[in-house]
Amino acid sequence: MTSEDSALRAGDPRIADLAWDKQAGLLPAVVQDAGNGRVLMLGYMDREALAKTLESGQVTFFSRSKQRLWTKGEGSGHFLQLQSIETDCDGDTLLVQALPQGPTCHLGRTSCFPSAPGNFLADLDGVIAARERDRPEGSYSTRLFEAGTRRIAQKVGEEGVETALAAVAQDDAELLGESADLLYHLLVLLRARGLSLGDAVAVLEQRHR
Repeated sequence: MTSEDSALRAGDPRIADLAWDKQAGLLPAVVQDAGNGRVLMLGYMDREALAKTLESGQVTFFSRSKQRLWTKGEGSGHFLQLQSIETDCDGDTLLVQALPQGPTCHLGRTSCFPSAPGNFLADLDGVIAARERDRPEGSYSTRLFEAGTRRIAQKVGEEGVETALAAVAQDDAELLGESADLLYHLLVLLRARGLSLGDAVAVLEQRHR
């Protein structure tokens, strides 16, 4: 079974077979940022919360303190847009992939776990996407986007050559610095073409299978 096949869908008959009786009709639901892999929070879902999440596309829990369904963001506007839900091997825990529409933690933090690791390169790709969309004045990324794809491609070529030269003629610090420059400009080039880091990673994943 592929990861795509394992994802639950609205009306999925497998939902009835989950281990609802283990914790009085509730399943812990670990929420992970679908963009960068960062763990955002832990909540609990009953059958109704799971059904509403799958049907509405907004992550909904059963609040044990309020004793009712609670859609994350219903008060703050910081919803969690559902991407997928799957279960663990025992059917007693849910893994929710979502895209946060603002900070997840009620303290205003990205995650309820302050030091939860994420994928910095994916975060950077998101920042670059915002720069391409908003074009803030004074931003180097904005200047690149306004210069056009040809100029960005030229920069990628320049950084690629400088990285190769650093690998054979300079120390590790210079190589790492040039590599960072190359990665940044490559992300900008992908965005200029309407593509993303995730698109390139998907090609690598397909090749790896």
